[in-house]
Amino acid sequence: MARTSLNKEQQQCLLTLAKNSIQYGLATGKPLTVNLGDFPAELTVKRATFVTLQKHGQLRGCIGILAASRPLVVDIAENAFSAAFQDPRFPPLAAHELDDLEIHLSILTPAEPIEFSSEQDLLSQLQPTIDGLILQEGNRRGTFLPSVWEQLPEPKQFLRHLKQKAGLPSDYWSETVKVYRYHAEIIH
Repeated sequence: MARTSLNKEQQQCLLTLAKNSIQYGLATGKPLTVNLGDFPAELTVKRATFVTLQKHGQLRGCIGILAASRPLVVDIAENAFSAAFQDPRFPPLAAHELDDLEIHLSILTPAEPIEFSSEQDLLSQLQPTIDGLILQEGNRRGTFLPSVWEQLPEPKQFLRHLKQKAGLPSDYWSETVKVYRYHAEIIH
């Protein structure tokens, strides 16, 4: 899979943008509006991203999209705002939490289907700490970013939890299950 690496200056620019969007959201209730002309071309290409917020090492919000549909800087600003204020698992971020917030950005490669003949075949192909996965069965779908391997390091455990996230039983299997793999450049 192609993997584009951003330099330290570009990474810092994106982290600052994410924080600024959250601060703007605290003040206005809206995400920061991004002017593409303010950024170098490398940061305006269409990319899919997730923004993960942590507070004292605990998840505080995570929102993103799996397919590139908008410029990288716009995606970061929108997802940072959404992670802070619209993740249904958490109350909206309060101003006093900002200083304790850690921002992690995941810039995804395009997802590619994995060909497999059985669940065991699929498990044998997984690359812990490298692969992000999308599992789809009918209209049910779930994804885990590569960083989730830190909590679920065994492929079988990772897949069982991913099935549950997709709304399926952890021991579910069928010949129609589809799994896609992507990688992520992590910035924090």
